[in-house]
Amino acid sequence: MNIFRLSADMSHLVAILILLSKMWKSRSVSGISAKSQILFAIVFITRYMDLFTTFVSLYNTAMKIFFIGSSLGTLYLMFVKFRPTYEKASDTFKELYLIIPCFALALLINNEFALTEIAWTFSIYLEAVAIMPQLFMLSTTGQAESITAHYLFALGIYRGLYLLNWLYRYYTESFFDPIVTVAGIVQTVLYADFFYLYVTRVVRTNKNLELPI
Repeated sequence: MNIFRLSADMSHLVAILILLSKMWKSRSVSGISAKSQILFAIVFITRYMDLFTTFVSLYNTAMKIFFIGSSLGTLYLMFVKFRPTYEKASDTFKELYLIIPCFALALLINNEFALTEIAWTFSIYLEAVAIMPQLFMLSTTGQAESITAHYLFALGIYRGLYLLNWLYRYYTESFFDPIVTVAGIVQTVLYADFFYLYVTRVVRTNKNLELPI
């Protein structure tokens, strides 16, 4: 554990809390992509298959439980509790276009051809692109509530800090994993344009984010 990884984990936790708070307080899931949330749930479930078989630390176990539980809770709010407010017509990205290539890539490029390793690798690849349905939904509708923009910005900060974590580990431990590094770069690049719009249109004006359609 180092300051970059801890900060990244906290940013990730804050992002999820922002999303859940937005849903609960507004009693609405408007503007949120269920496709992205499904992908994130798949990411956490496949990544933490060792939850009940491998113990690293109390912190590690607690975070695994939180991420799996919060992703399933988010899906419950979207498909059950606040289902009438879900904008299905705007959430049209085909998630299988992401799942199938990521799974195929995990079979071809991994550190070990074993079930848990392939599942972990698949989760890394899928997380890198899981936000795409949400970004596609924003480009379709043309705008996002400021709270939704805050959620996406916190997610982007999480990935950026994890890149710093890998750099730190490389220089202090000579540890380098090309799979997580490349996937992290891809994910950060996907957020790059959103970061610019967030700073110029949300932070400076304190208004909802409007995107070019």
